[in-house]
Amino acid sequence: MVMKPSGGPSWRPDPSSGVSIDFVEAGELTFEVAQAGEGDHLALMLHGFPELHFSWRHQIPLLAEMGYRVWAPNLRGYGGTSRPKGVRNYAMDKLTGDVEALIAASGAKKVTLLAHDWGAIIAWAFAITRKTALERLVVMNVPHPKCAMREIKRWHQRKKSWYIYFFQLPVLPEAMLARKGGDAVGELIASTSCNKERLGPQIQAVYSDASIRPGARTAMVNYYRALARHRDTLDMGDFRVEVPTLMVWGEEDVAIHIKCTEGTEDWVTDLTLKRFPGVSHWVQQDAPDRVNAILQQWLPSA
Repeated sequence: MVMKPSGGPSWRPDPSSGVSIDFVEAGELTFEVAQAGEGDHLALMLHGFPELHFSWRHQIPLLAEMGYRVWAPNLRGYGGTSRPKGVRNYAMDKLTGDVEALIAASGAKKVTLLAHDWGAIIAWAFAITRKTALERLVVMNVPHPKCAMREIKRWHQRKKSWYIYFFQLPVLPEAMLARKGGDAVGELIASTSCNKERLGPQIQAVYSDASIRPGARTAMVNYYRALARHRDTLDMGDFRVEVPTLMVWGEEDVAIHIKCTEGTEDWVTDLTLKRFPGVSHWVQQDAPDRVNAILQQWLPSA
């Protein structure tokens, strides 16, 4: 069963920003999509947990100025996007299928995929399985899956990943995210950032308000439950990524150890790694000017 959430947009951009919020039918779902720019080269931006398309607010205008047609969807279960019920609906075959459906719905001739956190987990899988040809791939603060598999066996990463095991429990994870009337979600992002002035109460409220929609917290946690319970829904083949790839990494990541970046070049044919000292896991929000500078340098104009 697919539920289409009610309510207004999760994010109301300033009209002067050139960003609009639209609803796009793609595959079986309806996606709430932040859009800007025009043309045949789509920049598709995938957010992470517990975020929204709003996390790309600093990058969307830049990419539009560079000539891209930008789509930043709220992923399934988030914001105003459809919220399927059941853990199985958040497995990797479903998530990569959403990316494929969004690309098809856009009608774009070329695609560049940019992603952070859970969006980057999906993006790695999408690039590895080559479901749709990509021009370039940008991933932020999530390792290649082979590097993640290696590091999760080591104590320095396992202790950082405690929350993945906690999220397998029933009810309790949702209760944790519901604390303070949902404000815990926005506070989680701000409290683990390095530049908290960029994530003040108004910014936190966007994330917190989206999390209190019916079923939203369960949907967010179901990504982690599906990761553990439905591991083999996608054939990852040789795990190689052939598309030119930029990895952006905030070094002060509370959830993922910097050692997870090591050895990525063994799996990615054309890799550029950019590490940012003094920047948190929420890299594109924590250091938007630095992230935008590397994007403008590394990505060609569309």
